[in-house]
Amino acid sequence: MAAVYPAATPVIDRSHEPLACRYTRIREASLAICSPLEIEDYVVQSMPDASPAKWHLAHTSWFFEQFLLRPLLSGYQPFQAGFEYLFNSYYQTVGPMHLRPERGLLTRPSVKEVLAYRQHVDEHMLKLLDSRSDDDDHLEPLATLGMNHEQQHQELMFTDIKHLFSKNPLLPAYTRKPQPATEVRNSAPLQFLTFEGGVREIGATGKHFCFDNETPRHRTLVEPYALSDRLVANGEYLEFIRDGGYRRAEFWLSDGWSTVNQEGWTRPLYWAPSLDAEFTLRGLQPLDPSAPVSHLSYYEADAFARWANARLPTEAEWELAAESLPPRGNLLSGNFLKSDPLKPLPAGDQPGLKQMFGDVWEWTASPYVAYPGYRPVKGALGEYNGKFMCSQLVLRGGSCVTPADHVRAAYRNFFYPQARWQFMGVRLARDL
Repeated sequence: MAAVYPAATPVIDRSHEPLACRYTRIREASLAICSPLEIEDYVVQSMPDASPAKWHLAHTSWFFEQFLLRPLLSGYQPFQAGFEYLFNSYYQTVGPMHLRPERGLLTRPSVKEVLAYRQHVDEHMLKLLDSRSDDDDHLEPLATLGMNHEQQHQELMFTDIKHLFSKNPLLPAYTRKPQPATEVRNSAPLQFLTFEGGVREIGATGKHFCFDNETPRHRTLVEPYALSDRLVANGEYLEFIRDGGYRRAEFWLSDGWSTVNQEGWTRPLYWAPSLDAEFTLRGLQPLDPSAPVSHLSYYEADAFARWANARLPTEAEWELAAESLPPRGNLLSGNFLKSDPLKPLPAGDQPGLKQMFGDVWEWTASPYVAYPGYRPVKGALGEYNGKFMCSQLVLRGGSCVTPADHVRAAYRNFFYPQARWQFMGVRLARDL
């Protein structure tokens, strides 16, 4: 089946980019995401799991103010009293916070005031970065963490805006900008590639930035397995629906079956009831049968895998397969935010593993738990990842709205199994 697909977008190696330049680039990217929005779009919250764009802009500034400017910049004065309460997310050791489900009630401070807050923080952060000395061994790691934190929120801004717009009966488009030039490729039938088992190592190597939940690198036993060479496509998921997938309890985990019935699920989150269109960041568009299915919960991904006589991969299987790809130095290729289609795209027919990075986050069968020997960092930043290691599942690989230089093979994303407003999809696995 013919399908449009952009040239693979390499991630630019920014390992030698000056810290202040990287800071400015990432902070400007957040504002660029908001450029198509009207002022009303900044404030509304469509569900408790999502946040208004205004809150994202303020919270990412709060992060730099709280963890870098206050402790490290001599004489720093916070922008406004009360912001430490309004824009704290979940750092209990920092202090109390505004209730998450009520972020959309914050009509004040205004968007104008939040933008002034960002400018205030940026001016002082650049002063701090310019004043650092060669023997300052803690400023750069903290600043790098803050920038990666902001990139996480950039992805959340896209997915939260998409959910917000989907609740509007007019189904407005986030952007009407023409899509980038594409080439036509044929999507080949899904095939399985085999991988050897054994005692292998996974986890971050420590050579480059990583989050603490990617460490320590450790040994794990993996049995021989097979992975599908590409992501599951819309057309394949449509077959599952037409075969009664949402009405047949035998494919579903117990909690998943309860959720399907309680929520009335009959299709992926943004699909039209007619099953021939889906809501995208460019508005309602015809469903592309060869593009990856997206916005699935873990329950839906697992049910489809059972229907397909397969299973979901473990995170170790996924990471080892990703590391088997031909080396490209510090570069990855994939459909990331830099590609700018803002939606998952067909795999094409090139041989080997495809779509391991970008397009959609891939559910794994692995619970989000600590690696052997893991210890959270001391202080408030120890709340960043470690305290969420319960009742969530790991996803790998990034999505079409992930910043291109933000992911790596060891990156562990995590969500609750019923979540589906993120760009989440399926890669199948099988035992050998």
